[in-house]
Amino acid sequence: MSDRRGAFLLTAFLMLGGCGFSPLYGKLTPKTDMSEELAQIYVDNIPGRYGQELRLALQKNLAGAEPEDPHKYMLKVSSGMNEEAVDIHQDNTSGRTRSTGSAHWMLITVEQNPRLLAQGDATTLDGFNTTFEQYFAQTLNDETLQARVSDTLAQTMTQQIAIWFRNHNMPEKAAPDELPRYLNTDRMPDDNGNAATDRTGVDGFPASATGRLSRSTTSTSAQ
Repeated sequence: MSDRRGAFLLTAFLMLGGCGFSPLYGKLTPKTDMSEELAQIYVDNIPGRYGQELRLALQKNLAGAEPEDPHKYMLKVSSGMNEEAVDIHQDNTSGRTRSTGSAHWMLITVEQNPRLLAQGDATTLDGFNTTFEQYFAQTLNDETLQARVSDTLAQTMTQQIAIWFRNHNMPEKAAPDELPRYLNTDRMPDDNGNAATDRTGVDGFPASATGRLSRSTTSTSAQ
C-alpha cells in the first residue's frame, strides 16, 4: 500500500508541471531568480518603535538567509496600527484589546530619476486579552501584538511584491467596506430633523455598544 501511495504522489507532483505550477519565489526566466530580485530591495527608514519592527521584518523576508546588499530598488512604507478596547465589563474595564494594522507600500527604482514601479496595500487583524492586575504582562502583550502585526504585514507585502515581479500586475486596491450605520440617540438631530447616525466598527458592532477606545500608531518612511 505504501508503494502505491508513493507512486501516486510522485505522479501527482509530476503532473503539476503541466498545470503551469511553479514556486512563487523561483526563477522568472532561466537568467532571473526571484529571490535575487527581492534581495535587491532597500527598505527605507520607518520611524518609531513599531516602524522599526516592521522594517526589520521586511528586511528579513526580502533578503532571506543571504547577506543584505540592495542596490536596484527602494521600498517606502507608511503603516498604521489602531488598538480598540472591546468586551467592556460592568466595572467599565475591557477584557480584550483588538488591533487593526494597515500598510501602504511603494516600490521605486534606485537611479538618477527614480520611477514608481508598483504600490499596494496590506491589512491584518489581531488582539490579546487584557490583564489589568499584571501591568508588566500587559506591556509585554502590547509589544508582542505590535511584533505580530508588523510580521504579518511584512509577509503580505513581500508576497505582493513577489507577485508583481512575476507578472507585473499591480495589486488591486481594496475598496473601502460599506459599513452599516446605526442611530445614535446621544446626539441631536441635524437642522433638517434627520436622526444622527454613526457607522459600526469592522466587526459590525456600534462603538457605543462595545465602549470602543481607539489608540493609533502611525509610521511613514522618511521622505
